[in-house]
Amino acid sequence: MTAAPPRVLTVAGSDSGGGAGIQADLKTMLALGVHGMSVITAVTAQNSLGVQGAWELPVEAVRAQYRSVVDDIGVQAVKTGMLASAELAGAVAELIAGTDAPAVVDPVGVSKHGDPLLAESALRTVRERLLPVATVATPNLDEVTQLTGVRVRAEEQMREAAAAMLAFGPEWVLIKGGHLAGREGGDQAVDLLTDGAEEHWLRAPRYDNRHTHGTGCTLASAIASHLAKGRSVPEAVTEAKAYVTGAIAAGFALGGGIGPVDHGWALRRPWAG
Repeated sequence: MTAAPPRVLTVAGSDSGGGAGIQADLKTMLALGVHGMSVITAVTAQNSLGVQGAWELPVEAVRAQYRSVVDDIGVQAVKTGMLASAELAGAVAELIAGTDAPAVVDPVGVSKHGDPLLAESALRTVRERLLPVATVATPNLDEVTQLTGVRVRAEEQMREAAAAMLAFGPEWVLIKGGHLAGREGGDQAVDLLTDGAEEHWLRAPRYDNRHTHGTGCTLASAIASHLAKGRSVPEAVTEAKAYVTGAIAAGFALGGGIGPVDHGWALRRPWAG
């Protein structure tokens, strides 16, 4: 009998277009060799053009899904995405606090198309209850501003952003600098990982590809997957960035708008064993 692979649980919303959310998380986990499981927090009507509708699930449904998986199967890492409301964010924070596994919190605020995915009233709950239970928080620059008020327009301001995020209590924070492209340009995508004591600046080529739907979900899920395999946080983040860089480079057109990154890019390479 084959031993079970490491198990990772995603707690997030469903993307009917398949490029982000639960769908992106599970594809990433499969590509990276872990067993993905899911707690669906919300259902969206979504395609390459945007989000046409969103419906959150009741808190009791989210709790029941989480307990069903964790109490029977167990988890080696948890990843959160779209939590929609203060009630859901608070319930998920409570569940994670009672789970002995690293947690990657992607504080999803808006979609790639600018559609809101987190109620304004939920921001306080994310700050005060969810971020303190995070092993790694992975905000992009817009989410940093939404949560802290800090606006990053240049690479050197990413330290200020990280300090503001760490003040909420996560063990580590990864400030994703991808959105700097339109602010200061450059041919590299630069992220900053820090726990307040050590810093890791992660750089990768910036690809001229507009099909980047699901990038944040994919990166957070990749980090959780590598943590479940026993990697340290710096190792997990470094490997996850390499994976998502390849997925961005291979992103493809789908529909009439922004297409997804290619979660299976490495599986089609001859060196992927």
